[in-house]
Amino acid sequence: MINALIGGFLIGLAATLFLWLNGRVTGISGIINRLLPLPKGDTAWRVAFVAGLVLVGAIAHILNLFHYTPIATNKMTFIISGLLVGLGTSIGNGCTSGHGVCGISRFSKRSIVATAIFMAVAALTVFAIRHILKVSI
Repeated sequence: MINALIGGFLIGLAATLFLWLNGRVTGISGIINRLLPLPKGDTAWRVAFVAGLVLVGAIAHILNLFHYTPIATNKMTFIISGLLVGLGTSIGNGCTSGHGVCGISRFSKRSIVATAIFMAVAALTVFAIRHILKVSI
C-alpha cells in the first residue's frame, strides 16, 4: 500500500510541476498523438517526455524496482486491448492521465464525467470477463 501512495504522490507531483513549469497538462495520449506529424517548434519537449517515460520504465525494470505478476494472455488480446484504449482516448478526448490526474485536480466537470465513465466501464469489463465469460486473469 505504501508503494501506491508513493507512486500516486510522485505522479501528482510530476503533473503539477509539468503544469507549473510548462503551462501544459500532462495528458499522455495528447502528447503522443501530437508527435506525428512532427509539429514545428513543438517537438522537442514531446520527444523528451515520451523518451523519459520509456527510459524510466526501462531503468525500473533493469533494477527490478517493481514486482508484478505477468498477465497470462495471448498477444492478440494485448493488440485488441491497445486498439480499444486508443479508440477510447479518441472518443473521450483524453486519457486517464489527462482527465483523471490533471482534469479532476483542476475541477474540470468534463474530466470528472470522463473519469467516472472510465472507471464504470473498467468495472463492468472486469465483471463481464470474470463472471459472465468466466475467464480468469
